[in-house]
Amino acid sequence: MRFQKPLEVVERVFGVETDEINVSVMEGDSFTLRTNRTEIQSDDEIEWRFGSSKTRITRIAAGHVTKYDDQNFGDRLQLDRQTGDLTISNVSNEHSGVYQLSIIIRNKKSITRFSVTVYAHLPVPAIFSDPSQCPLSAERSSRIVLCSVLNVSHVTLSWYKGTSVLSSISVSDLSISLSLPLEVEYQDNNTYSCVINNPVSNQTTHLDSGLCQIRTDCDLCFDTTEAVIRLVVTALMGVAAVAAVVLLVNDIRRVGRAQTIKQ
Repeated sequence: MRFQKPLEVVERVFGVETDEINVSVMEGDSFTLRTNRTEIQSDDEIEWRFGSSKTRITRIAAGHVTKYDDQNFGDRLQLDRQTGDLTISNVSNEHSGVYQLSIIIRNKKSITRFSVTVYAHLPVPAIFSDPSQCPLSAERSSRIVLCSVLNVSHVTLSWYKGTSVLSSISVSDLSISLSLPLEVEYQDNNTYSCVINNPVSNQTTHLDSGLCQIRTDCDLCFDTTEAVIRLVVTALMGVAAVAAVVLLVNDIRRVGRAQTIKQ
């Protein structure tokens, strides 16, 4: 007598479709990931997962909603029972990552991945002008100004002349400080501005023409070389003064010790 091997129960899911969507959001705001379903049927199954480990965060099956404990979300997470849309509020950088939506309808499965990037609030760019670049007279035709921002990531810093981009520099993952120089003619009446931006916001600072005016009182003017010499001389004088004070204090102490010994 021949025995048949028991049949394995296999869940058959056909026609898996995969899609990916990029989402950008500002820190502190909310975002909603949509299923594009108008109504979930009782036999539909919807599941949301998050991160590289694909941690399950919520699920709808047989008409029941299950939320899984996750310290990254807490009460920030809200699931629409009718559509399965997922909303996360008051987001921070820890909510950046890949969210995976799985939908099974009549044994047909579709997967959608949402790549979410949370951007920090942008600082206002600061524009500096080196006083040593200011002209002795109208003979010096240009100056260099510097636009800077501190501790930024995923941004682009640009100089604009009117609405045209003159130069730009970008940074991706690391949180660093950026600086971008610009050479400007003194007689140039165009509008210049420094702009920092990411995909969701921007900040702008306009170049103030009063940062460096042509000087007429040449007693107050000196070039870069002279400026360096003055700084060096001042520093040496300061060192000499400190040394003189130290020597004086030591002399007073020696005299005091000598008098004490004589007594």
